[in-house]
Amino acid sequence: MNTISNTMESTRIDKWLWAARFFKTRSLATHAIELGRVLQNEQRVKPAHNVKAGDMIEVHLAEQVWTVRVQRILDKRGSASIAQTMYEETAASKALREQVAESKKYYREPSAQLTGRPTKRDRRLIDFTRS
Repeated sequence: MNTISNTMESTRIDKWLWAARFFKTRSLATHAIELGRVLQNEQRVKPAHNVKAGDMIEVHLAEQVWTVRVQRILDKRGSASIAQTMYEETAASKALREQVAESKKYYREPSAQLTGRPTKRDRRLIDFTRS
C-alpha cells in the first residue's frame, strides 16, 4: 500500500492556507479565495488551484496584507511553529504591516469601528472628528 507522506510537491491553495494557519477553517479560506482576497503569483485563482514551493501568495485579511513565498507544502495542519516554516514573509510586507500597526496606534478612524448604519451618537462623533 502507498503511504501518504507529510511533505508533498503541491496541494490545493485553500488547504495550504488552512494548514499555514492564515484561516481557522478550510471553508473560510475557500470563501476568501472566491472573493478575490487571495492572489497566487499576482493572479486570482480558484480554491482547487495547486500551490507549489516558490509561489508568491498575497492574502488580504481585514486591514492586513500578507505577501509570502511558499517554502513547504504540508498535507496536515500542525502547530503554529510548524506552520511558520511553511512560508517566508517578504520584507516589504513586514514593513507595510508594521507601518499600518504604528499608524493605528496613534490614530484610529472613528468610522472603522462602526458596523451597519451609524447611530445619532456615532454621526456626531464622525462630524466632530471631521471639523
